[in-house]
Amino acid sequence: MFYILAIVLVLLFLSAAIKVLREYERGVIFRLGRIINTKGPGLIIIIPIIDKLVKVSLRLVAMDVPSQDVITRDNVSVKVNAVIYFRVMNPNNAVIEVENYLFATSQLAQTTLRSVCGQAELDEILAERDKINTRLQTILDKHTDPWGIKVSNVEVKHIDLPTEMQRAMAKQAEAERERRAKVINAEGEFQAATKLAEAAGKIQDFPYALQLRYLQTLREVSAESNSTTLFPIPIDLFEPFFKKK
Repeated sequence: MFYILAIVLVLLFLSAAIKVLREYERGVIFRLGRIINTKGPGLIIIIPIIDKLVKVSLRLVAMDVPSQDVITRDNVSVKVNAVIYFRVMNPNNAVIEVENYLFATSQLAQTTLRSVCGQAELDEILAERDKINTRLQTILDKHTDPWGIKVSNVEVKHIDLPTEMQRAMAKQAEAERERRAKVINAEGEFQAATKLAEAAGKIQDFPYALQLRYLQTLREVSAESNSTTLFPIPIDLFEPFFKKK
């Protein structure tokens, strides 16, 4: 009976003393409340009751930032959400410097998202999203560095605009398209008028070109229509013969 009890105690001791950490895990070991070392991955041995093991994952974490109500610098109320990518670089600081680094990073990301978007105008948030992402990443990485966390990327996912603002932007886009169409039409008219002025100058230098153009127009009309069409013949057509005579 004594041997059986001893074997059971030894098995319980070994099960509590032997720990296996995966490749992406590190173990922060506290001995009597004081941190002594960070071990892993693989097989590690601790002293039960005296040592306490805290596992920390080193894998990249993709955390969703819930939609935040933001009032932009030009007084437009929008809802913005984002996603942040980070990983633990220093397990000791992630355990010692902050109580729950996941919760703390999430709260910091929410407040930073509201602050950065509140300092920008709506057009800047919509058109210069890369700039907003870089600013968010810089601020978050600076504040999480003492926690042993590296923020590698921040992406603004969706910007929810009010219905009135969507209608106003649609009207603005339509007006912009109409303006571009009018500008293109005006440029076409200007180019056509320029070409006509050049043609008029050529005809003025060579009067016979106008007569040839007139005869060509007669030919085109007669080829397209089966009815009889009467055209007045200008006297200028006979002027060369008069001069020759």
